[in-house]
Formats: sequence, structure tokens, C-alpha cells
Amino acid sequence: MEQIKNIIEKCPFKVHISVQHYENDELFEQLASDVFSSASVIKVPILIAILKHLQMTKGDLQQLIAISDENFVDFSVLTEQRQKHVSLHELLLWMTITSDNTATNACIDFLGMDACNTYFKEIGLHDTKVQRKMMDFERQKQGFDNETTARDMQKLFEALYNEKLLDTTWTAVAFDILCRQRSHESLKRYIVDDVKIAHKTGGLDTVDHDCGIVFHNKGAYFIGVFITEVSDNEQAKRLIGQISKVVYEANSQMEVKYECSCKSNDCQFT
Repeated sequence: MEQIKNIIEKCPFKVHISVQHYENDELFEQLASDVFSSASVIKVPILIAILKHLQMTKGDLQQLIAISDENFVDFSVLTEQRQKHVSLHELLLWMTITSDNTATNACIDFLGMDACNTYFKEIGLHDTKVQRKMMDFERQKQGFDNETTARDMQKLFEALYNEKLLDTTWTAVAFDILCRQRSHESLKRYIVDDVKIAHKTGGLDTVDHDCGIVFHNKGAYFIGVFITEVSDNEQAKRLIGQISKVVYEANSQMEVKYECSCKSNDCQFT
């Protein structure tokens, strides 16, 4: 990972990284335990928490959820359409694939902040918290922000990949949603191959993040690059893309043939 270190040394921002190859369990980390503002990356553990709730309660993904007026915020496809009732599945999709904040606020209400945080602790995400709704900048000014670490995200995706969080059916639902991500300005920015990536981006004025699993044909791996103290968001996204390309090319040189550990006969990654 010497190339990555060289990139980081030239970077004017703070870079937090975790890379884990699932074939050989090799792990590379940089400032992985530092707590930072999660931005929209917090939506991944929220997604998993809701799917776990549905699994435990035999809940229905197609149940209709009412969106309260207070949850409507700007820059949302649901707000644009002023949809008052939406299926839970659609909420989870919009929350993840376009980072829709109205959908996210409705999802937080569906489970509750306390329930989310309790679940995060139960699965070992000790530095991950949801403490405000999306676009609630007043609460943010009061010192309540959504937080995580590179290591927490690495642990979350590893547990999801190994089906330690959800059963096979619900794991497939999670990966189906994460693989439909529409933002490709960071991890996938410089990768020309048509590779599946189950990931989530997140960004605010001073942070830019992207993390998830790359289903490479020579071995799946997790990569999370989280940039803080950002003064130029476009530069931060380019940096994430550069690091991602280095990891991808290194993985391409591996001699191990990838075979997904998923137990599903319908797995799309084999």
C-alpha cells in the first residue's frame, strides 16, 4: 500500500482509510479509529437496522409508511413529488441509492433513533451514532451530529458480507439496494470495468466519504475512504477515486479466483 501512503502524504485533507481483502483477510488502515461526521454514510447502518427489525418481526417491505410534514426536506425526490405514503422498500431504496433525506428521516422515525443506536452497539459499532435527522443543522450546531469511524464501517460490511447480521434472504435485499447506488463520483470514478460495488457515499461541506464492497472477479474486498477537514469537495472525490483505483489494480494482480461465500442459488456475484 505504498502508493496509497504517497497519495495521502500529498493530500491537504485528513484521510481515514480501511481496506480489507476477504480472500486473505489482509487489512490496511489509516486513522481508522478516529470519530468523524458520518454524513450520509450513517444511512448504511440505519438500512441494516431496519432490515434486521423486519427479519425479527416478519415485517413486510411493502408496507406503506406515512411521511409527516416535518420530515420533508429540500433536495429530495420524495419532496419533489410530495408523496405522503410510500412503501418501506421504496424509502430504503431512495435513502440509499440517491441519499434521499426525506426518505431517511421517515426511516429514522420508523425505527426510532434510540432503537437504531441500541442496535449499532449490539453489533459492535461502538463509535457509530445517529443523533439528528437529515438537514437538521440547528441540532448539529448544538453539538449533536451523526458519527462513525472507518473501522466501524469496515466491521459493518464484513459482518454483512459473512451473513452475521441478516439471514440469506435479507442479506440479499441489503446487497440489492446497496448495489443500485447511483452516485459514482468517488470509489468508481476511475474504474473503467463494469464491476459490482455495494456502497454508500456521504458528503458535507467539510467531509467526503465512500465505502463498500467491491465484488472483483479475483476477490471481493471492502474499501472505505473517508476525507475530513475538506476545503474542496471535488478534490476530495478525486482523491477517493485515486485511492480506489490503486486498490482495484492491486486486487487485479491477485491470482486467487473469487468465489462468493453467499449461500443463495440466485447470487448475482458468482
